[in-house]
Amino acid sequence: MATQVPLKKQGAISEKIGNPQGVLADMERWAGNWMSPFHLFDRSTLQEMLPCCDVLDRDNEIVVRVALPGFKKKDIEVSATDTTLTIQGKSSEQIEEGKLAGDYYRKEIRNENFMRTIRLPAIVEDQKAEACFKNGLLEVSLPKTEGGKRHTLEIKD
Repeated sequence: MATQVPLKKQGAISEKIGNPQGVLADMERWAGNWMSPFHLFDRSTLQEMLPCCDVLDRDNEIVVRVALPGFKKKDIEVSATDTTLTIQGKSSEQIEEGKLAGDYYRKEIRNENFMRTIRLPAIVEDQKAEACFKNGLLEVSLPKTEGGKRHTLEIKD
């Protein structure tokens, strides 16, 4: 008996002809589901569970901004190496079972823990990194090492 693997409906390939990356992403997802019948999450599902982030590469620093709505400062842990930044969140407001009556028709609010490691685009001085958390937005500034700073080159004839 064959195992059925549910596929997300994302429209026909013909709708995505204008977006070759979308077609390739669908093919990769379908191949991944076909090759692994026990695969619980596809890449997009895992990305939905991780907080969104922006990584800015400035002349003298890397700035990482992470949206963490609903988290408190005490629930967030930030660590860095010279090439990566790791952010962990532990939700302190887990909803107790039985506290909410009824079955969910739709549930989009997550009360989950997460860990996300971001590879940085340059080598940084992790000991001099600074983090600030305000209104659900975490901002981490990581100064670049001298070797990691951007240098403009003169183009010769």
